[in-house]
Amino acid sequence: MQKLLELYKKWSGAEPQQTEKLAGAGSNREYYRLTAADGTSVVGCVGTSRDENHAFVYLAKHFAKRQLPVPQVLAASDDELRYLQTDLGTVSLFDAIRGGREAGGRYTLKEQELLKRTIRQLPNIQLRGARELDFTNCYPQPEFDTNSVLFDLNYFKYCFLKATELDFHELKLEADFRLLAKDLTEADDEQCFLYRDFQARNVMLTNNQEPYFIDFQGGRRGPYYYDLASFLWQASAKYPHKLRRELVYEYYNALKQYTEVPTPHRFVERLSLFVLFRQLQVLGAYGFRGYFERKAHFIESIPPAIQNIRELLDERDFPYPYLTDILSHLTELPRFQYVEATASRADGYKTTSLNPYKPHPQDGPATFSKYDAQGPLVVRVFSFSYTKGIPEDESGNGGGYVFDCRSTHNPGRYEPYKQLTGLDEPVIRFLEDDGEILTFLDSVYKLADAHVRRYIQRGFTSLMFCFGCTGGQHRSVYSAQHLAEHIHEKFGIEVRICHREQKITQTLK
Repeated sequence: MQKLLELYKKWSGAEPQQTEKLAGAGSNREYYRLTAADGTSVVGCVGTSRDENHAFVYLAKHFAKRQLPVPQVLAASDDELRYLQTDLGTVSLFDAIRGGREAGGRYTLKEQELLKRTIRQLPNIQLRGARELDFTNCYPQPEFDTNSVLFDLNYFKYCFLKATELDFHELKLEADFRLLAKDLTEADDEQCFLYRDFQARNVMLTNNQEPYFIDFQGGRRGPYYYDLASFLWQASAKYPHKLRRELVYEYYNALKQYTEVPTPHRFVERLSLFVLFRQLQVLGAYGFRGYFERKAHFIESIPPAIQNIRELLDERDFPYPYLTDILSHLTELPRFQYVEATASRADGYKTTSLNPYKPHPQDGPATFSKYDAQGPLVVRVFSFSYTKGIPEDESGNGGGYVFDCRSTHNPGRYEPYKQLTGLDEPVIRFLEDDGEILTFLDSVYKLADAHVRRYIQRGFTSLMFCFGCTGGQHRSVYSAQHLAEHIHEKFGIEVRICHREQKITQTLK
């Protein structure tokens, strides 16, 4: 630390007025915010690996020459174990989209725009950043190759798969590992700067919400698919199906500005291989940090990653029969079935695929898939005002559930929300930040899921849910819309929505 202060004084001509240690980022590197008397600040880094620090310093200077959105290295010690860089503030993309993540993947339009803005910048870093870059400066190796793939695959085998006590034939699995490694590294993919650790925590947002990229010291030469898979299939992000497809589309179109792109079919085919590899890679890390280091956060991240694999296997047939067989058995282990089913109902976790998926032939009741529902059931969901009466059931079946939302916090009491409805972003954020409506809907989802499932099994054709509040404008509209989307996403059946007082109707086919 003292040597870092000496470096700062040598660079600025004075000692910092204030020194603040920043939260760790999972490595041995330590970061400090150093603030001058005039209030300006820089970030100082103290590392333990000269090679790792050298990689960052070299890459940052190279990217800055290419005018890419990265921090500028202001000064570095002779041994490069310490350096100073521009301070990009305190708000990361991870922080900025926390609301959507904690709401189970219900991202507001503002949060979606931040994600799209970030993903559009990724090819800029990957392609323009690779031009004239000397990859021999990269750490710990210059390129993504077969050995690095096999290392990660064996990390998955020893730190996760063996911990599950699932029986497997090691030589057969190793043979498929080698086939996958060959396919990942020997194709004619364009080689670019592979960020390696591209995630929301490594994107900082400036005051004008422009993304800047940090912590790229582990980058190397490699195919661009890796970073896209790493970012969009991050287990804890819970990106919903529609948003993920839009982000892939945004990336693909942005990529066209820098290079010739493969056909969409080829692009999706190659991307799916990297998604598969990335899920195995992160499960290895979760297994080590969770099973061996006993860190609860990583244990909690396992079910969403297993769900990603489950959906990926349902999407396409990979040419690795023994590996896919083992993974199929892995996704069917009771501990993952039960936890994932609970997570789906409790936090709104939704399908997160690149394409729609087929039903898994061995899905059981505990993991009811939206594709299991092939019956003629139609669900109708209403929002209404109690002052104007409960909606009539035109099916002749006598109605269904009626939920009273008036116990939850009412945004309609506040002037900024009086002209808006539960479909508008400010109202959505008000309700979700308050949290009462989410607790209310958790119970509704559990009841509705059981009822819908039973109606499908019995061959019934009509089911009705109604949500009432004072004016039929805010809480009831929000609740009806979210239950409708939840049922449609989970069971794949037709849902008809009627926000009666707002004169809005919609059909989810």
